[in-house]
Amino acid sequence: MAFPPPAADGALHVVAAVLEDGRGRVLVARRPAGKAHAGLWEFPGGKVEPGESRFDALRRELREELDLDLVAGQPLIRVPVAGGGGIALRLEAWRATATPSTPIPREHDALAWVDAVDLLDPIRWPMPPADRPVVAALAAPALAWITPPLAAEAGLEAEATWLVRAESVLGAGVKRVHLRLDDAQSAQRWRLAEALAPRCAARGATLLIHGDAGLAASLGLGLHLRSAQLAAPPAAFERVRAAGRPCTAAAHDAADLARAAALGLDAALLSPVLPTPTHPGQPGLGWARFEAIRATAPALPVYALGGVGPADLMIARAHGAQGVAGIRAFG
Repeated sequence: MAFPPPAADGALHVVAAVLEDGRGRVLVARRPAGKAHAGLWEFPGGKVEPGESRFDALRRELREELDLDLVAGQPLIRVPVAGGGGIALRLEAWRATATPSTPIPREHDALAWVDAVDLLDPIRWPMPPADRPVVAALAAPALAWITPPLAAEAGLEAEATWLVRAESVLGAGVKRVHLRLDDAQSAQRWRLAEALAPRCAARGATLLIHGDAGLAASLGLGLHLRSAQLAAPPAAFERVRAAGRPCTAAAHDAADLARAAALGLDAALLSPVLPTPTHPGQPGLGWARFEAIRATAPALPVYALGGVGPADLMIARAHGAQGVAGIRAFG
């Protein structure tokens, strides 16, 4: 499936190849001295010339940079980068198949085959900002389920039904779950977190707690900050980070994304993209505005939230999203 054409706004268009070897490792190339981002690792590729299709541009770049012939390709993610009051660059990464199996570096000073999850370490593998969401698209979950509301007065039977739904979502393959309950339901939140955590672990899924850093730290779980917490994260936030647990945040504008990036969070959930039943009459950002805001923090993986679901993953990634998050659309 191809991405829809990018907006005709004068942005520079760049393509990059995600090539895998027989062990599932991906190829990265180190930029040489004398070039922008010298010493950083990137996915090989380059600028799309006028009148050139993205596939043709990728084929030409692979021949020029690695002496490879492109056989097939499929769009993975398009990452926008802001500049000059708008979007200045769009990096479109493709999963690519090329021959022969051994690339020859013609424009880089080193090549490396690396497990995608290892590339998440920015210290060991420093990369230009636009390449980092490509790594996340390869190594991190594309879908994030936010648990549905549960009345504070709900009994154990209702909680059991709630957990059955969670098991169904996990069984469908979702690997990131956000437990969201009101602060007034702290005892219930703790009880459900304890019940949900082993279910997520058994499915290889990550569980993040909304807003309650103390609970996340105590149970060894991930943490999702509310947008209001970005300016002054709770004290236990540092305990969660020190333990190496994932941390994300809610965002509604560029200022929120900037704060999330400054805190070194793993991702943000930007909303609302489209109108939702829970907020009648409130207009969504729309995909163009989502992309413009997302472009202000290119290195930060961002999920699209609000009126979207798994069926919207390709259009979300065409506008720079790591993936999609939601409640109802996940079954």
